[in-house]
Amino acid sequence: MDQVSLARPRADIMVNEFVRSVYNWMAVGLALTGVVAFYVSNSPSLLRLLFGNPILIFILIFGELGLVFAISGMVTRMSAGTATSLFVLYSGLNGVTISSIFLIYTRTSIVSTFFVCAATFVACSVYGWTTKRDLTSFGGFLVMGLIGIIIASVVNMFIHSSAMSAIITYIGVFVFLGLTAYDTQRLKEMALTQPAGLDASVVRKGAILGALSLYLDFINLFLLLLRFFGQSRE
Repeated sequence: MDQVSLARPRADIMVNEFVRSVYNWMAVGLALTGVVAFYVSNSPSLLRLLFGNPILIFILIFGELGLVFAISGMVTRMSAGTATSLFVLYSGLNGVTISSIFLIYTRTSIVSTFFVCAATFVACSVYGWTTKRDLTSFGGFLVMGLIGIIIASVVNMFIHSSAMSAIITYIGVFVFLGLTAYDTQRLKEMALTQPAGLDASVVRKGAILGALSLYLDFINLFLLLLRFFGQSRE
């Protein structure tokens, strides 16, 4: 048996372990977010503290943005433990800020929407992994769409247009479907281009970065789909 045939199974094992680590950490983040959101929504004292003080909400939101930028931009300069801790902290804080969904929508519709989102996410992720089409060119277009959605959402906070809200939701769903496929393809490329003998801490940081990207895609897609399928508690 030649060296090439021996190297291929080892490479496949490395890719599988890396991808498994990414999705495991993504699952941990989603589970933590769900648990924290459910706990906060069932705590009257925390709800009064959180929603009785709008400044606190903005502090939490800006804190989350800071964590995302810190992990994305400085992951190579931090330890694997720090990157993991920041990701876990971000997942927990996100659970606090989205806990209001349990006050707005019925639990049945939240659960059903979660499974719809999960099935859609898996389908897009499988497409991103298996397609031979290079999605790089779509990446810039999707990021521009995301920036447009953010700007439109901020504007709509002041004008309160239901029509604009619907447009943002429709476009947002397509953007995050595309980002899921795009980020999965990037994850595949990251896994396949890892050099042999790479330090475990470096691999761990790459897995955390990949988990954060897919986590953001899933959460945002879920919140957008909830606008379609969520049933109001009122």
